Amino acid sequence: MVLVGPSGCGKSTLLRSIAGLEVLTAGNIWIGDRLLNDLPPKDRNIAMVFQNYALYPHLTVYDNLAFGLRRSQKEEGRGKKEEGRRKREEGRGKREEGRGKKEEETKTETEAEKSSLVQAEKIKNQLKEVINYLASNTLNKEQIYTLGEDFLVGATRKLPPGLRYFSEREKAVGKRVRAVAQLLQIEPLLNRLPKQLSGGQKQRVALGRAMARNPEVFLMDEPLSNLDAKLRAETRSQIVQLQRQLGTTTIYVTHDQTEAMTMGDRIAIMNAGQLQQVAQPLELYNKPANLFVAEFIGSPPMNFLPVQFTAPLLISHPQFRFTLPDIWAKNLQQYDGRELILGIRPEHLSIHPPATKNLSVQVEIVEALGHETYLRVCLTDAPAVRMQVRVPPERSIRVGEELWLAVAHDKIHLFDPDTELAIFPR
Repeated sequence: MVLVGPSGCGKSTLLRSIAGLEVLTAGNIWIGDRLLNDLPPKDRNIAMVFQNYALYPHLTVYDNLAFGLRRSQKEEGRGKKEEGRRKREEGRGKREEGRGKKEEETKTETEAEKSSLVQAEKIKNQLKEVINYLASNTLNKEQIYTLGEDFLVGATRKLPPGLRYFSEREKAVGKRVRAVAQLLQIEPLLNRLPKQLSGGQKQRVALGRAMARNPEVFLMDEPLSNLDAKLRAETRSQIVQLQRQLGTTTIYVTHDQTEAMTMGDRIAIMNAGQLQQVAQPLELYNKPANLFVAEFIGSPPMNFLPVQFTAPLLISHPQFRFTLPDIWAKNLQQYDGRELILGIRPEHLSIHPPATKNLSVQVEIVEALGHETYLRVCLTDAPAVRMQVRVPPERSIRVGEELWLAVAHDKIHLFDPDTELAIFPR
C-alpha cells in the first residue's frame, strides 16, 4: 500500500499514528485481529524505515542490524521477570515508609549530617534489597549461565572475531543478520561504520535493520527522497523485489507519484488529511474519482478545459465542438445545458489537420527527451489557456509553430465543476 499526496496532506502523520508515535483522536488501528490503539510502539511488532536512515553512527553495520534483535530478546527476558519485580516493588514501598520516618527524625540535625545520613540509609537499603532478592530468588544454573553469557558477549563484542564469545542467542542474532545482509547484498559492509557508507548503502542498512526483526508490517516514510535519480530508481526496484520475496505488508509514504505508480499494489491518494481514492495504479490513472486525483496522478498532469454540454451528446467550446460516444448518454442527461470540466491527458492529444472538432494551438515550449517530446502550447484564441501534449520524437516541431490537435474521444474525462467529482460513462 502506497500513501501519496502533496506535502502537508497527512501522510507521515498517518504513518506515525500506525506506529504509535502519535495519539489517536478517533478511529481504530488493527493489524489482523489485534487492536493497536492502546499498545506502545515497542509492542506493535512494526518496523519503520525513516527518510534520514536513523542509523547509530557509533555502531558498525552488523551492530546496527543486530540492535533490534538484541533488544527484543531482552524484552522477552524482562517479561519473564515482571512477577518478581512486582514483589520487590511491594517490599520497596514498605522500606520507603520506614525511610520517611527516619528522615523525619533527623530534621533537627545540620544539613551536612542530614545529607550523610540519607546517603548512608540509601546504601543500606540497597544492600538490604540485594540480600532480600538473593534470599527470595535462588538463582539456578540456567540463570547464572545466562547472566555470565550476557557479560561475556558484551565484554568481548569489540574484540577481533577470533577472540569474541558468542552465546547461543548471539549466534541466532548473527545468523539472522547475515541472512538479511546476503539478501540486501551488503555482506562486505558489515564491519563498516555508517560514515563510511554511500547514501544507497545507508538506505539498504536501514532497510535491513527493519527486515531483521521480521515484523508484521513495514512502515516506510519517504526512504528514497535523499538519493539521486539513478540510485532512487535502482533502490525502488530492490524494495519491490524484497517485498515480493518477504510477503510482508508494507505501507510506503511518498510525494512522488512515479514511485507510487511503480511500487504500489494499491495506492491511497490523500489531500488535506482526507483520503481521496484508494485503488490499483491503473484504475487511478484511467478512472480518477475526482478532479484532484486526475490532476495529481500522471506526469505531465491532465489538461482541463471548461466546456458546455448539450443533450444528447454535444460538447462545445469556443474553439471546438464534437459529439461524445453513445455510452455517455444516460449519465449526462441531468447536465443538459450546464458547464462541465473536460479532462484529457497529454498522450491522448494528437496532431491532425484543421477541423471544427480539433483545437488550434500555438507552441510555446518544446521539451525533446529523446524517446518522446513534450509540447507546452496555448490556445490560439485564448493564450491564457495552456496545455501539455506528448508527441512522437520523430516529429520536428518549432517554438511558435501553429498546430491543430485532435482529442481522443474515447479517452476523455468529465467532471462536475460544483462537486469536482468525476462523471463516468455507463
